[in-house]
Formats: sequence, structure tokens, C-alpha cells
Amino acid sequence: MNTKAAIQLKQGDPLIVAELEVPDPRPDQVIVKLYSSGICHSQLHHMHDPQFTRPLVLGHEATGVVTHIGQDVKHVDEGDLAIVTWVPRRPVQGRPTWPPLGPTYQGQPVDGSIVYTWCEDALVNSEMVIKIDNDTPRDVSCIVGCAVLTGAGAIKNTACVRPGESVAVFGAGGVGLCAIQMASLLEAYPIVAVDLSDEKLKFAKEFGATHGVNASKEDPVDAIQSITGGGADYALDAIGVRVASEQILPSTRGGGVGADNIGGTAILIGMPSGDPNMILDRGHFMFHQRQYRGSLGATYPEKDFELFLRWHSEGKFPLDKLITRRYRLDDINDACDALQAGEIAGRAIIEY
Repeated sequence: MNTKAAIQLKQGDPLIVAELEVPDPRPDQVIVKLYSSGICHSQLHHMHDPQFTRPLVLGHEATGVVTHIGQDVKHVDEGDLAIVTWVPRRPVQGRPTWPPLGPTYQGQPVDGSIVYTWCEDALVNSEMVIKIDNDTPRDVSCIVGCAVLTGAGAIKNTACVRPGESVAVFGAGGVGLCAIQMASLLEAYPIVAVDLSDEKLKFAKEFGATHGVNASKEDPVDAIQSITGGGADYALDAIGVRVASEQILPSTRGGGVGADNIGGTAILIGMPSGDPNMILDRGHFMFHQRQYRGSLGATYPEKDFELFLRWHSEGKFPLDKLITRRYRLDDINDACDALQAGEIAGRAIIEY
């Protein structure tokens, strides 16, 4: 079968929307006809990343209906509503390699990494497909596949935030807002949003931020230390730029000597971009027992997706409010330009 997809032919070039040839699924694959897909900032990094081969297909969070299944697939059936994500439904160890997905453009295999969702029909490994209730909204649910699992998962499963613990989130975009919302649901306090836009900081308070810090107007480290009375228990970088990655560690609470005198934890959840190097004072680790770690899709999809969607239906996790722009696939370059320019608050999606 053929399907329409956004394809990059050369590193750094705009995308074209063209026909993709999709073979029948292998025994462990499924084809999902998509209703919606999120537009994640990490895809802008991929578009400029030389490690990916071209033609390149993009996107990694979507909602659709399963139309074809391989003979070994048992957890979904044709006709099921499902979320396509980039985190396997069952826990894995290490960084497993996945075989090429199989689609081609003009006879040439495309690189889709683990999944691709900027398309009308996605051929993916069945481990990346999570069945959801048929009455789930088919538009807003797509962002559970990345924005929610990344931001909320970091708070829930990496930091394991408890009531009364303080949280600072650098970057009030889609992922950062999901982290803020999750922290609010877990009764963290205070919850400090850090961004360069007053408009985005105001928006963050609708998701539970108790304080906003504009890093273009004041030093965010000093501000967080003041607001929290000595530093946050957890500080998250949801951007991935060097300055934020360096600032989250000194934004955390300091510890000291003794087995239980542990400092706060800095967590990197934004896709690292730009300069790969960082400068960190080793004294933060030694003398203050602060910790620094990453969080990569820290979610249990089959369990957590159901929880996130239930919270949405109960009004506790407003996915509809998170989505502030909607595009058609033919307008994907306009969407990427707006995202690159920082014009999108929350998350933008493609609707098919």
C-alpha cells in the first residue's frame, strides 16, 4: 500500500509531503491508520542530525486505528484504537536495536529510527503500539505518546516526587508543562517554572506552577534558591540546551556530610542540543551530595497511559488545554518553523 508522509531528503532541508510505499507487516509489526500526531521539538534536532540517513521520516507520538497486524501480534487486533509511541510497552534492558521498519520512498528504504508518525499510515513494531479504549478522544490522546510520558513520567517514575517536595522545571513547553502538571497532581510545593517568555510562564500556572521565573530577567538559580528556601528537591531541564543543563544542578537543595545528608537531584529530560559539553562544579557532588541523572521515556506505557487518560477524562490532566495549535500534514513545514521560533505554547498536533 501507499501512504502520504512527511519526508526529509537531505539533512537540514525542509520536508516534502509525498507517497511512501508501505509493505505488508512482518510477523511482529502492525499498520496503524492515524487520526493525529504530536509535533515534538526533538524532531527538529533529528532534521539537522547527520547520524540519520536520508530519506528520513519523523514523528513518534500518535493515535490511530489498527488496520493490519502481523501473525505473531496478540495484544492488539484490527479495529482497535491505539497510541503509537517510542517507548516499548514491555520493559527492556540496555538499548536494544530494532530492524529497519520497511517502508520505502521511490524504492529507497527510509530511516524512521524506532517509529514514524508524520504520515497517514504507520508501519511499526507492535511493541510501540498501546491499545486504548475506543471512546478515548482521537485528537488530544496522541500527545500521551511522548509529551506526557516524558514530562509526567520523569516526575512520577524518575523523581518519584512526594507531597511537599519542591520542583523546578526549566522550559515551559509541552514536555515541561506535563512535568508541572504531574508535580501538581502529586502535591509538590513549590513548583517553579523557568522560561524566557512571560506568556509561557503565565500559561504554566494554569497547569500547577506556583511561581514563574523569567531567565532573561533574573538569574534562575538565585531565584529558585530564594523561592524554595535553599534549593529545589528536584530540578528538571525540559529544554536540553547547555545553559539550562548546567543550571539545574546548582538549583537543587544542598546536602552535606553524613550518610543521610543527601542533596537534591537534577534531571535532564530535554533532548540535548548544541554544544555537547557541560561545565559542572564537582563540589556539587562531593560537598553537597547533589545528584544528576537523565530520564528517557520513564514510563510504563500499558499501565501509565491508562492512568494519564483517566486523569484527562476526570479533568485532572487537561490534554485539550495543552494542545494550542493544529495543523494538516501538508502544513508540516509551517509547524516546524513555528516550533523553532518558540511560537507554540504547549503542544501542536497534526490532524489527518
